[in-house]
Amino acid sequence: MILRNLRRAAMCLLLAGVGATMHAQDLIARQAPVDRRLRAVDSVSIQRAVERDMQADYADLLYSSWVTNRAHPYAASEVPDSFRIDLRGFCMPTPSRTVTSHYGYRPAFRRMHKGIDVKVYTGDTIVAAFDGKVRVARYDAGGYGYYIVLRHPNGLETIYGHLSKQLVDVDQEVKAGEVIGLGGNTGRSFGSHLHFETRICGEAIDPALLFDFAAQDVTADFYTFRKERSNEPTNLMADNEPKHDAPAEAPKQRPVAARYYKVKKGETLYSIARKLHMSEDKLAGRNSLKSRSKLRVGQILRY
Repeated sequence: MILRNLRRAAMCLLLAGVGATMHAQDLIARQAPVDRRLRAVDSVSIQRAVERDMQADYADLLYSSWVTNRAHPYAASEVPDSFRIDLRGFCMPTPSRTVTSHYGYRPAFRRMHKGIDVKVYTGDTIVAAFDGKVRVARYDAGGYGYYIVLRHPNGLETIYGHLSKQLVDVDQEVKAGEVIGLGGNTGRSFGSHLHFETRICGEAIDPALLFDFAAQDVTADFYTFRKERSNEPTNLMADNEPKHDAPAEAPKQRPVAARYYKVKKGETLYSIARKLHMSEDKLAGRNSLKSRSKLRVGQILRY
């Protein structure tokens, strides 16, 4: 009897041990897909964060006007001291790799050439460089000819000049790579080509600092625009950040980006200037305002 009871107890212990092991294995098995789901959620969250960063509309911070009848309606005071431009999601405006005239001073014409000329033939398709919205689509007999100005969420405005035809209308939203016009030889032009400009608040940036037409690529994932004020004409400088697939380089000291303040209900230039520890006149000057200018709720001020 005693022996039988011992055997029965041993069997119960063995069964309990097997049950515990199976329960533990079952918990691990159930946990594994949970871990995989968590990892998947993390990956999706990261991807969504990247997409949100690329879709952020920084143009809303830079521009307070939407002028559809002039290419360059901006005052010098509207140009930010520093601004980081996202060049991801680009598309080359033309597959042509031949630059016939570069950015810079033209002695023969005694004026600046504020873009680059790329060889295209009349009727060649011209596409949007980035997602954006058509701000201007007009004809300028003494300059651009048929031209288009696009404003992009990354803060840039791109200009496409000497077109033979415009295929978009003002206020139309376009995607990078979408056909917006046809190459031509209109306006002040000596042969069919695309005149291409990149600007920020009207300030011209050499497109070669952003686009490599020979390689059909952008020069970096990001470009930092900086403006240096002096008695001479405005000098432009830039830091190009390495592209995601480029070898890592020693980090550069980055300039402080331009700062912005959104006006709240009941605030005035005076109260905001005190909050920002600067003079009212200085704040007004940076935003082309008078000291008694009335502010609207949500208005963006540079400081």
